[in-house]
Amino acid sequence: MGAYTTLTSKGQLTIPKNVREKLNLKAGTKFYVTAHNGSVVAKAKNVSAKDLAGILGPPLSDETLSDAQINEAIMQHVVEDDERIKREWNEEFGSRK
Repeated sequence: MGAYTTLTSKGQLTIPKNVREKLNLKAGTKFYVTAHNGSVVAKAKNVSAKDLAGILGPPLSDETLSDAQINEAIMQHVVEDDERIKREWNEEFGSRK
C-alpha cells in the first residue's frame, strides 16, 4: 500500500485514495506529524475514547459510574499527582535555595 504524492507550495500533501480507503481516513481527520530517521511520519488521530471502551476487558465490578463520578475520580487523581510532583520537586530542589 502506497503511492507517490507531491508537496504543494503551501506544504500540503494529498493522501492517495487507496491509502485513505485502507485506513478509513475522512475529511477533517487530525494527524500528528513528526520527523523520524529522515522520514515524515503522520499518525491519524481517528480513534476516540469511546472506541477504546472494553479494550482492557470487562469491568472489575458491575457498578456503573456517571460522567460526574468519572470526572471527579479523574480530577482527584490529577490533584494527587500534582501534589506528588510538587512534593518530589521540593524534596529534590527546594533545599538548594
